Order: sequence, then C-alpha cells, then structure tokens
Amino acid sequence: MGIEIEDEEDELKYRYDTQLLIEGKHLNDNAIRDYFNNQLVGNCLLVVGDEELIKIHYHTNEPWKVLEFCSGLGEIYDIVIEDMVRQSSGKQG
Repeated sequence: MGIEIEDEEDELKYRYDTQLLIEGKHLNDNAIRDYFNNQLVGNCLLVVGDEELIKIHYHTNEPWKVLEFCSGLGEIYDIVIEDMVRQSSGKQG
C-alpha cells in the first residue's frame, strides 16, 4: 500500500501532515471518516464540520489521494501539506 518512512529520530510512519477545508452541500462527516479509514493509509484523522463545511486533518504518505477524494466532494481550499520528516530535522520549506 503506502510508503513507510523510517526515521531513526522520530520514527514517523506517515510523513505528510495534510490539512484542508471542503465546502459543499450535503457533506457527511461520518461517510468521509469511513472512506479515510477504509480506503486511505494514514493516521491522526480529524474530520469535523457540518453539511456545508468540513475540516480535514490527516497524516499520510500519499497526500494526493486525500486531495483527489476531497475534491470530488466539493470545493477544497486552505490546503496545507507539511513534510514532518523535514520539520523534525530542522529543515524549512
């Protein structure tokens, strides 16, 4: 499935902290959570919001899959993908 990152210092299994907002109609946080848990590989999932706005937070090695799924639900914005391995080693950008 996903690529596992072995970092001797932090042992981060999932490299990318992926965050975004989804704006749409009839959004279902439970259905979104189920999709992440059953179809994507990662951890630290947070799905909060209502039928028109959902906040996603997820650690994964495949952030493009998160973006692809979420863009099919509505407009995605405030997208942040941070490389936690680079952060933990003190690198910027």
